[in-house]
Parts: sequence; C-alpha cells; structure tokens
Amino acid sequence: MKFLDRTKIFVRSGNGGAGCVSFRREKFVEFGGPDGGDGGRGGHVFAEAVDNLNTLIDYRYQQHFKAQTGIHGMGRNRTGADGGDVTIKVPVGTEIYEEDEETLIADLTEPGQQALLAKGGNGGFGNARFKSSTSQAPRRANPGQEGEERTIWLRLKLIADIGIVGLPNAGKSTFLSVVSAAKPKIADYPFTTLHPNLGVVRLGPGQSFVMADIPGLIEGAHEGQGIGDRFLGHVERCAALLHVVDGTQEDVAEAYRVIRRELEAYSPLLAAKDELVILNKIDAIPAEELNQRREELSAVSGQQVHLVSGVTQSGVRDVLGLLMLQVSAVRAESASPSSDDTSPDWQP
Repeated sequence: MKFLDRTKIFVRSGNGGAGCVSFRREKFVEFGGPDGGDGGRGGHVFAEAVDNLNTLIDYRYQQHFKAQTGIHGMGRNRTGADGGDVTIKVPVGTEIYEEDEETLIADLTEPGQQALLAKGGNGGFGNARFKSSTSQAPRRANPGQEGEERTIWLRLKLIADIGIVGLPNAGKSTFLSVVSAAKPKIADYPFTTLHPNLGVVRLGPGQSFVMADIPGLIEGAHEGQGIGDRFLGHVERCAALLHVVDGTQEDVAEAYRVIRRELEAYSPLLAAKDELVILNKIDAIPAEELNQRREELSAVSGQQVHLVSGVTQSGVRDVLGLLMLQVSAVRAESASPSSDDTSPDWQP
C-alpha cells in the first residue's frame, strides 16, 4: 500500500430543508389553521481517528465529501428528516488544517476522537411557527439554511515512541528490521527509504514500544535538498530520538553536526528531545580506529556513545533496554496526575 501523509480535500455540509406552507382542511373541522412542519437539519461532516489506518492514500482518489440535504417539512405538522452525516476516517495522529496550512482545526491523537469540520444548515420554519392572534393564517415559511463548505488539509504525523534519525545509508532501516518485524527496503545506495516505516519492538511481557524510521537527512534538507525535511513531522510526537551515525565515515563528528543543524532548523522543540547516539557498522571498522571515532563522536555530542552493529546485532539489546527506560519514564510522567489536579480531601 502506498504511503501518503499529506493531502487536500473539500468538504460541504448539507443544506437545511425548507419549511412547509400547509393548512388543515378536513370534514367537520372548522378553522383548521396552519399545519406546515419545519424542514430537517442538513447533515454534518466529521473527521474521526481510527486504528486500522496508517496512510491517507484513500484521499488521493476521493477529494470531495458532501453531506445530505435535510428533507423539507410537510403538512400535518410533520418535520422533515435530518440529512445524513458524513464521517471521514483518518489515521490516528492526523492534523487538520485550514486551506492556508497554518491554522490548526484539530489534532486527532486518540482512536475514536472526532472533529466537526462543517456544520449542517438548520431547517426552515413551517407556517405553523408564524401563527399568532393577529396572524391566524400565515402563508409564509423559511427556506433552509445553507450548509458550510471549506477546503482543508490533512497531515499525518505517525504515533511512535522512538524516532530514528541520521544521514542516508547510516543503517537506520537495517536496525529497524533487526529489532522488529518491519520489512523496510534496504540497499547500498542513498535514499533507499522514501517514506516512514513503523516497527513494534518487543523486549518481554509488558515491554514494547513503537519505533519510526524516516528517510535520511542531508545538509540543506530544510532548504529542500535531498527529499527535504517534512518527514521529520513523523518523529515530533516521539518520546526520544535514536541518532544513528555511520561509523565507516571519515568524519563522524561532522555527520552528527549535520543532523543536529537540520533538527534545529526544523524545530527547536524537536531538537530538544532526549537523544541516544549510536555508532553503527562497528563490524566494518578496524579496532584501532573504533575507539578514536567513538571519542570524536562523544566529544561533539556531549554524551556516551553506544557501539552497535545492525548486521551482527552486537550491542543492539543494550540500546533497546536504554530506549525502553526512556519510553517508560515518559509514559509514567504522562500517566501521573498533575499537581494542579490534586486537591486536599474535603473536610466538613
């Protein structure tokens, strides 16, 4: 299935049904009076987050969504039926923007969460609504209210606990394929990964987290170099970042700096996330050079560097254990009630 994380659609809610002009006329009923019913409400347009989707590809082929018009009112004070609503199913993590792509309408981060995109028009009043002591036979009724229409953007940001970042060919996809059941494309040329991949890492009972692998970044990605940096949106929600550095490069320190500059250019909040740095492909590095490159990378990153080989799986288990600790800490923090919510027990 093709991956699509950004698309534009048009939505329109239903018009309200018109009110009815009618009079009660039947045998043995004198002065029946007006009995025109109201029109039905037009249908709404909703967006709903669901679990079984992970791409917006469905909206490549259908971009227009229109709710039904309300049914007109009828005699005998019968109100018209409401128009049918339209619900647009989107993956969890979808952001909905106005046409300017800057004004956020809704951020659907939980399954079942809904957002009203276009409200249906109200139904018009029938002539029974206008009767009074001075107007006992009104011959007027309101038309239904027009529905709303708008063009919106859908942007998907994948829900993951750990995001993998690094230069192209750093071994990110290989690492994901080793630690999870994901099957990303792996080859010996740059930009093998053209869309994000998700994998579930399971360490034991009750110990699992979701890892996201995004396409590699190069210098100038924030200016459109390579395939750009828009895929960084898929790691904005992560608890921490896994920074993979190719140990076979001559200058591992510069490789680290390039990615950090791109993260800062994209979002200071993303760059401020917790980070775990690994030096990958240690099976292809001579022993005398390994310690030197590790020290260089540790000096520029300011933290401990972990040695890993995605091919031989050396050091992988230790890294996963550290990532699990970070994910567990974030989950515990989000689950614990804030100090503002706690209140002292009530006393009479």
